[in-house]
Amino acid sequence: MLTLLSMFYYICLRRRSRSGTRGEALTSRRAVESGQRAVLPISVEVEQYAKEVLDFSSHYGSENSMSYTMWNLAGVPNVYPSSGDFTQTAVFRAYGTWWEQCASAPPPFRRTPKAFHSQDYIELGFEEPVYPTAVEVLETYYPGTIVQILACSHNPFSQNPPTDVRWEVLWSGEPTKVLTPQARQFSPTIKHIGFPTNLLRLEVNSSLLDYYTELDAVILRGLIQLILSHLTLPDLCRLAQSCKLLHQHCCDPLQYTQLSLQPYWGRLSDASLGHLQGRCTLLQRLNLSWTGNRGALTLTGFSSFMKACGLSLGCLELSCCHFLNEPCLEVISQTCPALQDLNLSSCDRLQPQAFAHISKLTRLRRLVLYRTKIEQTAILSILTFCIELKHLNLGSCVRIEDYDVVASMLAARCRSLCSLDLWRCRNLTDRGLAELVSGCRMLEELDLGWCPTLQSSTGCFQQLARCLPRLRKLFLTANRTVCDSDVEELAGSCPSLQHLDILGTRLVSAASLKKLLQSCPRLLLLDVSFCSQIDMRVVQELSSLFPKVAIKKSFTQ
Repeated sequence: MLTLLSMFYYICLRRRSRSGTRGEALTSRRAVESGQRAVLPISVEVEQYAKEVLDFSSHYGSENSMSYTMWNLAGVPNVYPSSGDFTQTAVFRAYGTWWEQCASAPPPFRRTPKAFHSQDYIELGFEEPVYPTAVEVLETYYPGTIVQILACSHNPFSQNPPTDVRWEVLWSGEPTKVLTPQARQFSPTIKHIGFPTNLLRLEVNSSLLDYYTELDAVILRGLIQLILSHLTLPDLCRLAQSCKLLHQHCCDPLQYTQLSLQPYWGRLSDASLGHLQGRCTLLQRLNLSWTGNRGALTLTGFSSFMKACGLSLGCLELSCCHFLNEPCLEVISQTCPALQDLNLSSCDRLQPQAFAHISKLTRLRRLVLYRTKIEQTAILSILTFCIELKHLNLGSCVRIEDYDVVASMLAARCRSLCSLDLWRCRNLTDRGLAELVSGCRMLEELDLGWCPTLQSSTGCFQQLARCLPRLRKLFLTANRTVCDSDVEELAGSCPSLQHLDILGTRLVSAASLKKLLQSCPRLLLLDVSFCSQIDMRVVQELSSLFPKVAIKKSFTQ
């Protein structure tokens, strides 16, 4: 049996290890378990990079490549210590406040804790469960986005189902704006926790950043679990303690017309919903985003809550809720007749047939299906019956076979459409776009970023500008065919334009940009990164002439 003195000595001795250290750890463990008090290892600290990306809320990249995706955070660094815009890094979908200013952005929930700043997250699995001593994040471009680092008691690689999943905050802070976009190693002082972990969660807030943040790798340092079996019973009991979700509040249902449970994602369970159920009979807006994963919520608990509280529900946020299945969507369609706003963003484990139930929600006005497995039959059925849609997000929905058919249906059935996100749709052509803008002339936001089948030579972008005079946001990201005539048509036809992204084009000159800036007095954001004719000298000149416009020019060092 280890004495308290030897345990203290054991914990204080440290080492750094990469591959080939597990044998040493097992040897040390056998020595301890056999009672060999004199054979204490001289090194107990492990350094490891992420083994696997387990879950995330969004990324800039596509679902079938590695460029700018969260999957780049697994393994050793690709870029660090270099700085700049590199495709081998992990990049979230949004930055700044531009997206929050759009008409498609939902209003904030009341009573969201002031300390809850998180907008996106990523969960990483590591090989060896350890007691964390340090977490280091290699940020290679516009750092400062991380606001919280958490550790989980569950081993994501265990074959046994989790029973008591606990999350502990290792570090938290407010959103920051770092003065330089240069690379850095972020290593905050973390809290010591009472359980070993190989599952970390990084939560980020990019609202203060001037451009997309890029992350390269995450390092977890910690002590290997070798002494747990030697703890006293009181210590084991302390490790088993968990936190309550909410303190008692007044039970008047009028206090619960809006309820955001996203800040409590790590503590929410069926029992939590059951506790709140009697207070939420007048519930109008519910945010369950990020909740319920790893068995914390079940169909039984979710269904019971929705049947009791869904009658008046107008808004339901379910982003990254991996407990959802087809019966859950069926329950929503049956219990929420007044639902107007449904967000299923990054619910990428929902099977395609589940989405057919959404067509029963005929009063929908906002529908977010970003990074889901919805297929063509289901989306066409939804558009047939949900004709009041004003905001639709189909970004990275890679299973839709023909976006021209979807565009045609939108033009015919959803003429009041205000915003449409087709980010990384791979098969929309000029014919589909022409039909869309001719039928949906109320569009104010249109995201066609990374849509490679659209070609400026067909005149589709100029027709878009002429048909959409109310346009406030247009993303033509990575379309290398965008040219001066397209920009000049936007300048002449879209005076309300506020956000324009033409990253990556080779054919736009400084003269056309100046004309655009003169003609669009409401312009706030202009991204000309990797536009070969627009160098930093031009950006500085235009920025001095139009100081109210944030002109973005990314770089690679």
